[in-house]
Amino acid sequence: MIRSSVRKTKGQYEAEISDALTRFEKEHMGRGPIETKTYLVDDMIIVRLKGVLTKAELSLVKSDRNVRARELIKQVRIELIENGRSILEDMIRAITKRKVRSLHTDISTVSGEKMIVFTLDRPPEFEPSAHELLSIKRSQ
Repeated sequence: MIRSSVRKTKGQYEAEISDALTRFEKEHMGRGPIETKTYLVDDMIIVRLKGVLTKAELSLVKSDRNVRARELIKQVRIELIENGRSILEDMIRAITKRKVRSLHTDISTVSGEKMIVFTLDRPPEFEPSAHELLSIKRSQ
């Protein structure tokens, strides 16, 4: 088997995952985040999405019945993610070439941030970035 010598850097993986999650949010959740940032840490992918709540959800949270509203928003968002779970897992597998072992998510109705954590069967392989290569050269 011939193995390709071209691998992605950690930053390329993170950018590609951020783009994919932003598309997922737009296409499957009805609205995209204001900002998406991905962190690849060993066999985990941590995605932080900012500004995911709709105007209606924000209005509901600010109402007099905000405790019940928060619970409802969280429940609906969890169900929507679970409904699209196979799509998310396929996206991550296509990008990282790794199987998703688990997916964890939560949303803050106060800040409008959503966190998604994927654990993989093993860490993705990546090339060192130019910055990392420079650091390695300097330390030699």
